[in-house]
Amino acid sequence: MSNETLIRCCAPTMARLKTGNMFTCAFADRNEMTEELRQLNQRLRRKGLRILPLRWRDGKALLYLYRPRQLDRDLRDPLAKRLLAECGYEGRSANSCLARLMARLRQEADFPHEVGLFLGYPPADVDGFMHRKELCKYRGLWKVYDDVEGAIRQFEKCRHCTEVYLRCYALGFSLDRLAVAE
Repeated sequence: MSNETLIRCCAPTMARLKTGNMFTCAFADRNEMTEELRQLNQRLRRKGLRILPLRWRDGKALLYLYRPRQLDRDLRDPLAKRLLAECGYEGRSANSCLARLMARLRQEADFPHEVGLFLGYPPADVDGFMHRKELCKYRGLWKVYDDVEGAIRQFEKCRHCTEVYLRCYALGFSLDRLAVAE
């Protein structure tokens, strides 16, 4: 996996604008993936970031770059907890919720609807997507059911962040320098 791919797919998480990003990446085999992710985690851990393979299929991994502390805070939101309970998440910790998400991703062809909670989407928008799809008010990085103006501002921040990070990377900035510490 190239650093440019990681930046293109995950700059908002690296910049602390989002809790997490998911993307698919091809690897020669699982051993290559495991070693590459181990090395990357060693580099990014001190910045409060972690990368996990959520699913492996046909030589491709679904990767999740996230901020564990932020995920823990996000999943403690009362609405987020209710939505996760509806989907069979019994664990109270972010790690147990991640384990359940990984199991669901491996069992199902489609993404579980609650995945937005792991990406930092507002719980009200995840709730809308799960229960009131026909009432979507706006579409951007996610479908918006509640605060359209706030979501548009967040979409623009994420777009701008990715542009800036790609320019900085092209100028020679390292991943370590681009990743914002907690």
